[in-house]
Amino acid sequence: MTNQNQHMDIKSMTLEELQAYFVELGEKAFRAKQVYQWMHEKLASDYDEMSNLSKDLREKLQAKENLTKLNIVQVQESAIDGTRKYLFELPDGNVVESVWMKYHHGNSVCISSQVGCRMGCRFCASTLDGLERNLLPSEMLEQIYSIIRHTKERVSNIVVMGTGEPMDNYDHLVRFVRMISDDKGQNISQRNITVSTCGIVPNMKRLAEEKLQITLALSLHATTDEKRKQLMPIANKYSLKEVLEACSYYFEKTGRRITFEYSLVAGVNDTKEDAKELISLVKGMNCHINLIPVNPIKEREYKQSNKEQIQDFRVAIEKSGISATVRREMGRDIDGACGQLRRRHIKSKI
Repeated sequence: MTNQNQHMDIKSMTLEELQAYFVELGEKAFRAKQVYQWMHEKLASDYDEMSNLSKDLREKLQAKENLTKLNIVQVQESAIDGTRKYLFELPDGNVVESVWMKYHHGNSVCISSQVGCRMGCRFCASTLDGLERNLLPSEMLEQIYSIIRHTKERVSNIVVMGTGEPMDNYDHLVRFVRMISDDKGQNISQRNITVSTCGIVPNMKRLAEEKLQITLALSLHATTDEKRKQLMPIANKYSLKEVLEACSYYFEKTGRRITFEYSLVAGVNDTKEDAKELISLVKGMNCHINLIPVNPIKEREYKQSNKEQIQDFRVAIEKSGISATVRREMGRDIDGACGQLRRRHIKSKI
C-alpha cells in the first residue's frame, strides 16, 4: 500500500547519492552535479533539455531512469483572489492536488504528501476514499516545480497541508524538506516551510531531532479528548496531553514556535466556553493559533461558524495574550477544501 521502501527515482536522490550512482554507471561525478542542477535549479522536465550533457549520456539516463514529471490535468483559477488549484497526474496515473496562493509577501504553494489519506478526519474530503500510497520526494518536489514552470514565478513559502498526513510519510517528507531548501536547488528557507500533522506523536518527536528549522502545525480542532475523538480518529491513539507534550518537545529542540490549527465548526467547537478551554490548554506555550473557518463538504454535515462568532473567538484568545489569526479564505470559488477537486475527477472517471 505504501511505498516507503520503493526504489528512489533519480529526482529523489541527494547530490551525494546521485554522484555515487553516476560513478556506478561509469560516469564522472561532476556529471551528477550538472544533472542535479538541471533537475532542481533549472527545473528541466526532460533529459533533452540538459544541453551540456552528451547525447550518449542523455540516452543512457533515459533508458535507465525515468525523469519523474507531473502532468497538469486541470487548473482552476479563482476570480476573487487569483488563487490557482492544480490537479496533477502522477506517473502511475494517480492524481493529487496542489494550491498556488499569491500573497503580498510572496507566493505560497500548498502541496500534498500522499495519494489519499487514512487518517479519517471528519471534516476533510481528502480522507473519504482512504490512502492509496505515499508520494516520493520527487513527486512532492514536482508539485512545486510544475507550478513554478507554469506560473513563471518564484515560490517563497511552502505548506505541506494538502492531501495526506505528512507524518505518515515521514522519511520522504524529511528528504523533501532537505532537498527543497538545499542551496543547490530552489533554496527555499526552511523557516518558510510549514508541515501540518494531525498528531502522530512518535514522528513529531523524531522530527524535533532532525534539527530542521521548519514550522510544525498541529491540527488541534478541539479542546477535550472526547470532542477531538469525534472529529479525528487519531485522537483515539494519542491523547491531547501526549500531543501537546510532543509540541513542547519540538519547541524545546528547535526553538520554533508551534502553530495550532483550529477549524471552527458551527455549534461543535466555536463557543465562548471552547475559547476559554483552548486558552487554558495552550497557556504558557510559545504558540500561534490559526483559526480556520471550516470548508463545508457535501459528504459531511458540518457548517461554518458565522463571521461574528469567528471574530469573538479570535478576540477572546488575543485578550489572553496568545497570538491568533483567522486564516484568509483563498480560492473559495474553486473548491478550496483539500481533496474536493481530486474526488470529483475520480468520480467523473467511474
